[in-house]
Amino acid sequence: MQHGISVILAPEQIGTLWGIPVTNTLITSWVAIAILIISAIILRSKLSYTPGRFQALIESLVIYVQDFIHETLESDKWSRRAFPLLITIFLFIATSNIIEFTPGIGSLGFFDHAGVFTPLFRSVNTDLNVTLTLAIISVFSIEIMGIIAVGFWRYAGKFFNFTSPLNFIVGIIEFVSEMSRFVSFSFRLFGNIFAGEVLIAVVSYFVPYILPVPLMGFEMFVGFVQAAVFALLTLFFIKLAITDPHAAH
Repeated sequence: MQHGISVILAPEQIGTLWGIPVTNTLITSWVAIAILIISAIILRSKLSYTPGRFQALIESLVIYVQDFIHETLESDKWSRRAFPLLITIFLFIATSNIIEFTPGIGSLGFFDHAGVFTPLFRSVNTDLNVTLTLAIISVFSIEIMGIIAVGFWRYAGKFFNFTSPLNFIVGIIEFVSEMSRFVSFSFRLFGNIFAGEVLIAVVSYFVPYILPVPLMGFEMFVGFVQAAVFALLTLFFIKLAITDPHAAH
């Protein structure tokens, strides 16, 4: 049997599907996607022209988010384009985090022949592959929107400016800063969620009957905040990308 605290950085493999490894983070992502799709179908079927309290609440939240995005981007066209991306990122990250930190989820799993317990579910965002993928989607979306908004050559001029040695150096620094978003996006989300998982594991070992459940509730809140932070940073970087660099100066 397994004794002590076990902290595993990489996700555990549950099995294979057509020769492709299936990890517990992948299973959790499937569950999160299924929850979002089923919830969307149910909400769509319950919509009415005379909204009830729940529908009115959802509509108010959607309108608030749309207005916030519109005020930030100062463009109706770009707010409509950015809204699906931002809300999808937020809902996926938040849902996967809530699944992981729901009390009892971590106890679902199996023991192998050596007596090592392998959980069936693990937070999607404790897998660096997932957070890096989310970062790639976010950064590429930002760059593509920037190119479409101001034009390829004008947008590239922010990073490769040959008008003077100083402008060239500033542009290169800006380009390095732009590429560093892959690291900042992915490691910020990964670090915060993985740290919460480790904290709960430590507390569950030393104080198993008192603190784990309240801490899980707190980590669910942290997971919600991290989802909002990821979406908000994407929004603010989109604003910087679609702003004409010369007009900004």
